Amino acid sequence: MSFGVYVHVPFCARRCDYCDFATWTDRHHLMEAYAEACVTELHRRRDTGPVPEATSVFFGGGTPSLLPAELLVAILDAVPRAPGAEVTVECNPDTVTPELLAAYRSGGVNRLSFGVQSMAPHVLAALGRTHDPAGVERAVEAARDRGFDNFNVDLIYGAAGETTGDWRATLDAALALDPPHVSAYALTVEPGTPLARRIGSGDVAAPDDDDQADRYLAADAVLEAAGRPWYEISNWARPGRECRHNLLYWAQGEYLGIGCAAHGHTVTASVAGRPVSRRWWNVRTPDRYIALLGEGASPEAGHETLDGTDREGEAAMLALRTRSGVPSGPAADGLVTDGLAARHGRRVVLTPTGRLLANEATGRLL
Repeated sequence: MSFGVYVHVPFCARRCDYCDFATWTDRHHLMEAYAEACVTELHRRRDTGPVPEATSVFFGGGTPSLLPAELLVAILDAVPRAPGAEVTVECNPDTVTPELLAAYRSGGVNRLSFGVQSMAPHVLAALGRTHDPAGVERAVEAARDRGFDNFNVDLIYGAAGETTGDWRATLDAALALDPPHVSAYALTVEPGTPLARRIGSGDVAAPDDDDQADRYLAADAVLEAAGRPWYEISNWARPGRECRHNLLYWAQGEYLGIGCAAHGHTVTASVAGRPVSRRWWNVRTPDRYIALLGEGASPEAGHETLDGTDREGEAAMLALRTRSGVPSGPAADGLVTDGLAARHGRRVVLTPTGRLLANEATGRLL
């Protein structure tokens, strides 16, 4: 069975204008204590019950590559891992150095995810990013020089000032890096972010839904033609290079969440042959997280139980987002009739139009 470990690294050099994640730019002095707290949490999890060997480990953030490599590797060393486990670290191109990558490689990291977002300088500026396209190219070249042949390029479309030509150029430049995996997300405006305030004041226009739909369809066509078919609404990969950790999430697999604001999920019981699962999340701030672990207390902030209809509904929603789709049935067949999905054997899979209307399709399926 697959089992994952997610480690949240909440440190950033600068917060992007669109970001509402649990990240901080003024807590770098906590890095060593934070890494020690993550190791402590991992040891306690193992002491209080069996923890399966992880088939995937994912360091997300924040900017995990901002954490000194020796601290990240110390956390990784505390994770029991299955042979051949996928170990991913999200990287800002600005923070990537040959020395960092060499430490990752020797420490067991075998997959990288580069936060590229765009290859157009003015679009990067609109997003509040600090790197430039040349920095992306240097980071990818350095990764290849250190033996990393499995990596993702993360893109965002729909920023202020981005034209159709800019997005096409970004896709072409991203593919020129020859990434095995590409993620592409529509820019969303989260309340309380600098981007939301700029839109509210009229300084910039809000993303246009129709333009974003056109960008998505363009990305799907270009990436499919380049040998990277979609396998989840926002993810494309060469066959065999899909992100195992994300596949675990979409299959309602079990995983530990380590670090502040991290979420975990385990199956706790079976009632009448139907699994019951528990999802929990840790306290949001690194200060509180460190303090609780230091006191011998649990960092858990809350939890929820999923069983019966709730769990099955979530399973259907997640499956519908993937190219595996859902079993054929009256509601699913209705999606086919309306062109939102197509039949693949005994299963029903969203069409490109259906992916654009995934929320509506999910509502109808449920």
